[in-house]
Amino acid sequence: MTEHTTTTTVTDRPVEPVQTHTTVVERRSGGGSGLMMAILLLILVVGGFFAWQFMQQGEVRTDAVAGAAGEVGEAAQKVGDAAQDAAQKIGE
Repeated sequence: MTEHTTTTTVTDRPVEPVQTHTTVVERRSGGGSGLMMAILLLILVVGGFFAWQFMQQGEVRTDAVAGAAGEVGEAAQKVGDAAQDAAQKIGE
């Protein structure tokens, strides 16, 4: 004969069903507005640099033209003085 043993456990609380929990972490997206602002700022800085360079070159050109005009004026004065000296020598 074989003996069969059965064990029964009795508890005061009912058996709870197994619970699963899933956490979804979504990546936050700024929509690209930060990148667009950085690109716009870069464009403004580069444009400002070229505008400043253009203005500086304009001032250099103006100064060069004014200097050349002054030199032409001085040369004309010397030619006038030489012509006057020559006329005085002829008249003597």
